[in-house]
Amino acid sequence: MGKKTPPPYPPNPVLLVDDELHTLASFDIALRSHGISNTIRCQDSRDVAAILDNQPVEIILLDLMMPHVSGHDILKHVRQRFPELPVIIVTGVNEVETAVRCIQEGAFDYVLKPVEIERLLPSIRRALEVRQLRRENSRLASSFFDKDPAHPEVFSGIITGNDTMKALFRYCEAVAEGRQPVLITGETGVGKESIAKAIHDLSGRTGEYVTVNVAGLDDQIFADTLFGHARGAFTGADRNRAGLVEKAAGGSLFLDEIGDLSEPSQVKLLRFLEEREYYPLGSDQVHHSDARVIVATHRDLEQQHRKGLFRTDLFYRLRTHRIQVPPLRERKDDIPALLDFFLAQAATEFKKEKPRCPDELITLLAGYDFPGNVRELRALAFDAMSHHRGATLAMAFFHKELDSASLRENPSTSPARILPQKSWAASFAQLPTLKDADQELIAEALRRSNHNQRAAALILGITPQALNQRLKRQA
Repeated sequence: MGKKTPPPYPPNPVLLVDDELHTLASFDIALRSHGISNTIRCQDSRDVAAILDNQPVEIILLDLMMPHVSGHDILKHVRQRFPELPVIIVTGVNEVETAVRCIQEGAFDYVLKPVEIERLLPSIRRALEVRQLRRENSRLASSFFDKDPAHPEVFSGIITGNDTMKALFRYCEAVAEGRQPVLITGETGVGKESIAKAIHDLSGRTGEYVTVNVAGLDDQIFADTLFGHARGAFTGADRNRAGLVEKAAGGSLFLDEIGDLSEPSQVKLLRFLEEREYYPLGSDQVHHSDARVIVATHRDLEQQHRKGLFRTDLFYRLRTHRIQVPPLRERKDDIPALLDFFLAQAATEFKKEKPRCPDELITLLAGYDFPGNVRELRALAFDAMSHHRGATLAMAFFHKELDSASLRENPSTSPARILPQKSWAASFAQLPTLKDADQELIAEALRRSNHNQRAAALILGITPQALNQRLKRQA
């Protein structure tokens, strides 16, 4: 099977406008050698208007001094007809007044001939990024008043009806087609990889979705895993081996647990993100890849970079698009649907009938913080099904498991710790009235249960009806 040809980049072409053929050819070759493969050469400035009218263009590289139609006139035409289109002036006119005039007329940048590719390439990349960010902002603005994502089928594997999650889906849709990195943060078990896969599915990229967990990888293994190696690079390297970056060409590369990456590996990743190029281990031949990088971590990267544990330049490069996935305790309205989904999965796996859930089970689960998030709820549902007998799930199992889990997370809540030798009331210099104590206990129970009255009643050891009556008396 032959090596697959990566799709052209950028999706819309870069228009090169110059009256000198050798200049057009040298620009084209230089750009293609750095991964920018989609270009149009235009030697006759009179053809520019027709090209722009007949097809979308990503950016323009424009000479000033040309016969027939000058670069100044083309720049004015572009600003009037296509104001969102970045124009980079590439000219031999070394005059401050001319440069200032071009910038005032709306040029994105002004580069002097003879052109060094190291000077021109960053300008082109910035222009491409600006174009993409404008598209994403436009998509976000157009979806601002929408409640549901435009492509709900992509998120069908993520069970939710939560408004925060739906807003997150809409943001994913807005940034999915871009080329910039995406940073996904959130606690363990919230479903970060599911979000990463959804972004890839929405992107329209035809290449593979490739994943790797980088936690625990030393610098050499990280470089070998991502960038591959040449024959003879180290003992045992008896042939060339492609890395995951090459495998993900035209697709997406998902790096999980990016917060655990060593500093030398951070430098290598930063170079790849900025230059879109890399060297396999043991090779001096540069390779290019258009793989879109998506990263995830449960760590607080902002805090890590402030402490010097994570490179500041890489941190800001990664967080061009940042998605914070909320923990389950902040979307408890999803618990009933998630539990139903996981019980159905477990029933199929264990070849049992799906049981009925008692009403008080949802109340019990809503009062628990789920430090392991959705993954913990799934494990609990499967464990419950493995023990289940009969038509209705037994509450005793859940009481036992949640009590045990709470003690593991916070041993200070064990009965031996929360029942001191002396009554807790002895700490009051002046005892509150029963009415005041009643109000304070109810308020605290509601706070701890996120104002879920069924859960608050369970905490207080009374029925929801009794709690409702007390609240009415307080009103």
